[in-house]
Amino acid sequence: MRSMLAVFMLAAGITGCGGSADQQPADQPKSDTTVKGGPAVDVLTTINELTEEEKKDGWQLLFDGTTKNGWHVYNNKSDGSAWSAVEGTLHLDPKNKKDWQTVGGGDIVTAEEFDNFHLKLEWKLDSAGNSGIILYIHEAPKYEHTWFTGPEMQVLDNNAHPDSKIIKHRAGDLYDLISANPETVKPAGEWNQVEIISKDGNLEFHLNGTKVLSTTMWNDQWKQMLAGSKFKDMKDFGTYKKGRLGLQDHGDPVWYRNIKIKKL
Repeated sequence: MRSMLAVFMLAAGITGCGGSADQQPADQPKSDTTVKGGPAVDVLTTINELTEEEKKDGWQLLFDGTTKNGWHVYNNKSDGSAWSAVEGTLHLDPKNKKDWQTVGGGDIVTAEEFDNFHLKLEWKLDSAGNSGIILYIHEAPKYEHTWFTGPEMQVLDNNAHPDSKIIKHRAGDLYDLISANPETVKPAGEWNQVEIISKDGNLEFHLNGTKVLSTTMWNDQWKQMLAGSKFKDMKDFGTYKKGRLGLQDHGDPVWYRNIKIKKL
């Protein structure tokens, strides 16, 4: 009887030591929700990687998850120290600011230029944050900022940032040109999935699995639209058909990850 009781107690002890029903299976990807100095960020060990199918299909990573290789600050205006690879994210930490940008920051751009492409990435903002994904950037000393030449997909906290009150300045918009519709952006502190497809002048924005806008660049209608925007006096804005991709330093904390591209 005593030996049977001992067996029963041993079995119960094993069940009570980490054998609960809600325990994460060993083969599931682990996560870490800590990012120093910002909101919780769910970082899975499977991010910033390409599947075998993606590799065969021609996708390439633009961010390896651990370094800033392949990126530099536009026109090398700073050493880029405010941008860092943190917990699998490309993160801007604006703890020291000058005017509206970050000391040691600035817009960060790809080393490579692209013409026809399918871009995918994820972004996450702190409350009232502002950033942007900038396309077809021409890097040259005569242009002070990336947005002197490159159109932008707005990255914004629509619930708290003042720019959200301005039409065509909300998350997912082709900034100051076309409003995203429908609005699919998630609240601050949550990841948003982006796809940008540009092929022979046809541009599409997808946000969180939904196509939110499409337009044709470089034709007469495009030129008329630019002439009615805040970029009307920037004669080279939106004219380049090949250029760098950029992530904007607007002086707010922002995180990017899973940045990958396929040339079309």
